[in-house]
Amino acid sequence: MVTVSGRHRMRTNLRGAGAAATATALVVVVAGSWFGYQQLAGPNCSGRIELSVAAAPEIAPAVRGAADQWVSDGAAVGETCIAVNVSSAESVDVAAAVASKHGATLAGVGQASGTAVTPDVWVPDSSTWLLRLKSGGATAFAPANGASIARSPVVVALPEPVASRIGWPDKELRWTDLLGEVTSGKPLRAGIVEPTQDAAGLSGLLSLTAAASATGAAGSPKAQEAMVGALRALATNRSSLRQDLLARFPRSSDPTAIANGLGAAALSEEDVIAYNNTKPPIPLAALYLKPDPIALDYPFAVLPGIEPTKASAARVLFDVLRTGSFKNRLAAQSLRAPDGNWGDGFKAPQGAPSPANGGATPVPASGQGGAADLDPVAIQKATTTWSVATQSGRMLCVIDVSGSMKKPVATANGASREQVTVAAASQGLGLFDDSWSIGLWTFSTNLNGNQDYRELLGIKPLSSNRGPLQQSLASVRPSDGDTGLYDTMLAAYKKVQQDWEPGKVNSIVLFTDGKNDDASGISQKALLNQLKALRDEEQPVQVIIIGIGTEVSRAELKSITDVTGGGSFVTTDPSKIGEIFLQAIALRPPAPR
Repeated sequence: MVTVSGRHRMRTNLRGAGAAATATALVVVVAGSWFGYQQLAGPNCSGRIELSVAAAPEIAPAVRGAADQWVSDGAAVGETCIAVNVSSAESVDVAAAVASKHGATLAGVGQASGTAVTPDVWVPDSSTWLLRLKSGGATAFAPANGASIARSPVVVALPEPVASRIGWPDKELRWTDLLGEVTSGKPLRAGIVEPTQDAAGLSGLLSLTAAASATGAAGSPKAQEAMVGALRALATNRSSLRQDLLARFPRSSDPTAIANGLGAAALSEEDVIAYNNTKPPIPLAALYLKPDPIALDYPFAVLPGIEPTKASAARVLFDVLRTGSFKNRLAAQSLRAPDGNWGDGFKAPQGAPSPANGGATPVPASGQGGAADLDPVAIQKATTTWSVATQSGRMLCVIDVSGSMKKPVATANGASREQVTVAAASQGLGLFDDSWSIGLWTFSTNLNGNQDYRELLGIKPLSSNRGPLQQSLASVRPSDGDTGLYDTMLAAYKKVQQDWEPGKVNSIVLFTDGKNDDASGISQKALLNQLKALRDEEQPVQVIIIGIGTEVSRAELKSITDVTGGGSFVTTDPSKIGEIFLQAIALRPPAPR
């Protein structure tokens, strides 16, 4: 079975046989149906191959049924007979396996197990997975086809009494309406399935944070406040388990139960139908908010590197999955066809868009990737910001105040490197909740007597340290000194390791715009040797170094983080360090267990 360390299964058992199939291994040869091979014993086959397909749990029964029928009818490519093995696999698990194979890193997604095997064809629930893999570093990941074979709009699910209170089903509601409800003085209790691991959750996060960003000018305090409010509202009731999130909806019509239960969550239309099919005491209403969020589009992705005969078989299977009979199979799973129409027996929720309206966002033409209209920058920013806002940690922030930090940044309206760095740190730290512990140092040369660094604030919880931290950041000014990088790094590493806290990611984030320039300080060789001696696998300290401008040495920074763990990030445009800061924090590994 493909599993991902540190992550749990997310789909609910409400889907009956479909969910039971979720436990089916992605290691396809030992699992699933051998129906195809049983049918291929005839003498007309000069050869036989098996095409492995991993499909999201809710669509797997429909794909399996269509594939079995195709095989029963004599599936072949030339004289080679085809068997198709369809396994039910969570999209996040396959994404982790593909990421591991291609050396990519996805924020919030753990490592695939050592036994994970990628399929020939992958049908995840959303094209956002394909896009995230490409933008996450899987540059050689270029699946063929990628066109949609099904569709499920993303909705906001509310208990019907709660939905009625805010105008459902008569009033057309917008994401700004939901934003107001979840951030008001008496907020609606919103929840979300971990959006870095769940496509419907990611779609909801993108829409709600877009509504928050639109409350003011880009980067304005008003927009930042709305963004933080939206993230914290969702984070309070987040879950990595879809079944757990659904269980938080009220199970009684008692007003107290409704008030204390979950009030809203971004789910797929199919999720809501499946939940209501269990006849709960309080059904869920599906709200189709405007503007339309990204729908689940179930791309048919033929993974790179498979043999030509399998690729040909996959092309024929795709055609099978675009027929009218397959549309009816989708309807039995509460899914729509790619164009938003539905087959026989589909039971649309009250207020659902009619088939003529397509259900939600535009569908790419046949043969085009479902991610064609998606914004990879927006998706990366959303997953990064979410990871930063929800993964608590213990961090020492170390800022270069050498003389070169006085240099103006042309792309930042002439603000100095120091001002840009402090602004990025201040804005990023504003996303961290009170569970974080943060400290602040500055460094140059001889900044504190013969010492190259100065502690402005010790590492303390933001619950009591947020105000002093912002005040200390505002006081940071460049000096006339040089760059005492090595002595500072060693001292910072010792300090964080000395007060190491279990259950959190203990880290150092250091900003610098130059190479080490301290003739009286420790050498690079001595620094690396001491860091190697200090490193403790049981109490790791992640070091993140953000290099600013053209004077830094990538090799120098990398030599440090190769020893400590973490990573070095360099930008020649200092105005970009805010984005890099958040990305670097988001890609930290989880805390040791």
